[in-house]
Amino acid sequence: MAKSAQLQESNLLKDIIAHAKEYGFVYPSSEIYDGLQAVYDYGPYGVELKNNLKRLWWESMTRLNDNIVGLDSAIFMHPTTWKASGHVDSFNDPMVDNKDSKKRYRADVLIEEKAAQYEQAGEVERAKELLAAMGKLLDAEDFAALRDLMINEGITCPLSGTANWTEIRQFNLMFSTQVGSVSEDSSTIYLRPETAQGIFVNFLNVQKTARMKVPFGIAQIGKAFRNEIVARQFIFRMREFEQMEMQYFVRPGTEMEWYSRWADTRVKWHKALGIPEEKIRRHDHDKLAHYANAALDIEYQFPFGFKEVEGIHSRTDFDLKAHQEYSKKKQQYFDPEVNQNYIPYVIETSIGADRLFLMTLCNAYTEEQTGEKSRVYLKFHPALAPVKAAILPLTKKDGLPEKAKAIFEDMKYDFNIIYEEAASIGKRYARQDLIGTPFCIAVDHQTLEDDTVTIRHRDSTEQERVAISDLHGRLSAACSYRTVFEKI
Repeated sequence: MAKSAQLQESNLLKDIIAHAKEYGFVYPSSEIYDGLQAVYDYGPYGVELKNNLKRLWWESMTRLNDNIVGLDSAIFMHPTTWKASGHVDSFNDPMVDNKDSKKRYRADVLIEEKAAQYEQAGEVERAKELLAAMGKLLDAEDFAALRDLMINEGITCPLSGTANWTEIRQFNLMFSTQVGSVSEDSSTIYLRPETAQGIFVNFLNVQKTARMKVPFGIAQIGKAFRNEIVARQFIFRMREFEQMEMQYFVRPGTEMEWYSRWADTRVKWHKALGIPEEKIRRHDHDKLAHYANAALDIEYQFPFGFKEVEGIHSRTDFDLKAHQEYSKKKQQYFDPEVNQNYIPYVIETSIGADRLFLMTLCNAYTEEQTGEKSRVYLKFHPALAPVKAAILPLTKKDGLPEKAKAIFEDMKYDFNIIYEEAASIGKRYARQDLIGTPFCIAVDHQTLEDDTVTIRHRDSTEQERVAISDLHGRLSAACSYRTVFEKI
């Protein structure tokens, strides 16, 4: 990729980050104390967007599938959980420091970014070869050779510009804390690094109480925590984040069929949100996690390149078998169709709520030039938009505010809408564009005569006259999750 194109993408990300803060989507956490690195707060419109995304995912899983149910497991879990899952012994990242800048990095991320540069420059095979070489060295835990690979590829520190690297060493990503009222009697527990284990340890509880038969799934949304060496690219990689995971339990021998089905379904889901075909792709894993026999990422083309938004993994029976071994309690299911006890295999769909939010925001951010006029607006799907409509009286007199407020009061029970009367109608339209409101409803003097209003459409800026009695139906049709569900 040419330097000018890289600079353009960097500037686009900066514009999106600035927009997110200025218009109430995402703030740096604890900003009055100069912030806390890689931790963010969601503002008034950000929390609405994120909740809409979470709700859409939840209903896509539990409402559209009669064999998927929900769970909300605790963040704190018995510490042996993480021994069984492999996190205590192997949840590590390769860490490297630059001696000149004194900055710390993940070696694999630096190499992946170099491979992405090759790919963007059209050197696809060179990128694949670099990633394959890295995968072999990581599997062998040959960190000396991994450091040599970085140096030979000319990978330098973004700050110092030098390749003066320390030795690479492993770094465990779990946050630990103490539980107990007296320090002498306290024991070490962990903030969960993923939500999946809460599902696995409750597998039999859910199966029995919800009377589920294999195949069935358990969905969960919850916070997870990872002590990332370097958290960067805005909310893409954070230390406190939210996951939306579904573990689908299947009969051994059928896992690859279900793996393929869920991969197809999840790609369709992203496209149904309005993600263009050319900005989304599948990336099969060359290097598999210790628990998987197949894995792929669904990637989106962010301003900083194609990056993972969701992972689909065939986890085999690793997790339930490990928990059976460590807990000494059977984690088997009796299948009446084959008259057999077995430990189910698992297909996992795991998506980061924060990454989904960032993808949605990046995809929606639109800069438009029409003649000499420029406009910035957020092109959210109406079902996802934080605010569905704005009720705007043309003036503050002649009974228009009273009429507009009556419309607002009637519709606020079914839609997140706002009422605004300050500034000119043009400036109010512009403000709504900046937060992605799909419909602006103007109340004018004609409204008092015939009970009609003007709807102004965000994307086209076209206006149409509509009866007040039709507003509810129009918004219901446009903003319904059904418009997304029907495309999956």
